Amino acid sequence: MPSEAPFLQEEILKLKYQRRAIILAHNYQRDEVQEIADFVGDSLELSRTASTIDCEVIVFAGVRFMAESASILCPDKKVLLTEVEAGCPMADMIRVDSPRDKITGFPGFKIPPQYIYPRETTLRDIKGKYPGVPVVAYVNTTADVKAESDVCCTSANVVKVIESLPDEQVICIPDRNLSMWAQHNTKKKVIAWDGYCHVHERAKTEDVERARREHPKALFMAHPECRLDVLEMADNVTSTSGMLRFAKASSEKEFVVGTELGLLYRLKKENPDKVFYPLRKDMICPEMKKTTIESLVRALKETTYLVKVDNEIRVPARKALDRMLAIR
Repeated sequence: MPSEAPFLQEEILKLKYQRRAIILAHNYQRDEVQEIADFVGDSLELSRTASTIDCEVIVFAGVRFMAESASILCPDKKVLLTEVEAGCPMADMIRVDSPRDKITGFPGFKIPPQYIYPRETTLRDIKGKYPGVPVVAYVNTTADVKAESDVCCTSANVVKVIESLPDEQVICIPDRNLSMWAQHNTKKKVIAWDGYCHVHERAKTEDVERARREHPKALFMAHPECRLDVLEMADNVTSTSGMLRFAKASSEKEFVVGTELGLLYRLKKENPDKVFYPLRKDMICPEMKKTTIESLVRALKETTYLVKVDNEIRVPARKALDRMLAIR
């Protein structure tokens, strides 16, 4: 950690008190950002937590759609995203019907060119092709996409959400790998959007085979955003929060982790007697790593970058989230 970090940490604590703020950090954030945060978790878990906390300002160390979700669930609180250009390439692979440069959420955000999805199909196009078929939107979507959907899901409950619907087929957006995993576990027809997470997509079966040779005693945990052939080789397929619970509850001492490397910090911190190996050492999300300690200081000092979802989007998006939360 940089030598100025202790000073910056003290400044953050002082600013938090002055602004009546809390800091939320996603499981994929830098170690030092997770360490200073008030709450660390997955995106929906953090937003739900924020909605129950008495505060005026939420500083979200994550990516744009996460800050949007916090704004949807906490409309009376000021939500700040730590880095204006921190976005999710997969979330930006789907749009409702607007040109791509008009759905970026707020001024200053640009989609990295290498992540621009070439398909011209929109969400309304696919809804028109399958009239009446409900849309299940992964929480890793922009607010306007959630607003155009029927119900949201997480990587942990996608099958449960699909099974809760009376329809025999569903449209599942935007992650094709999560959709394939859902199809693998339901008899309903899942119509998948062709998006993906570039971090999880790079994991291959040969990586699993190599990891098993190098760590024969380790259990392999995989995130559902990985490809189906990789998921079929896993000892446990689950979300980041699910991995934390699984590792803590298991009597085993070694684990291969098939998700973004940021989760290893919390896994090691919460299980000091266990060993965790990354499936691949390049499973790093550069968008998540844009936030630094300095980002937190600036956000608190300058009230940047404010994310506010307008009511015309927030209300229907909130309904899609609430429908998911009502499923038991």
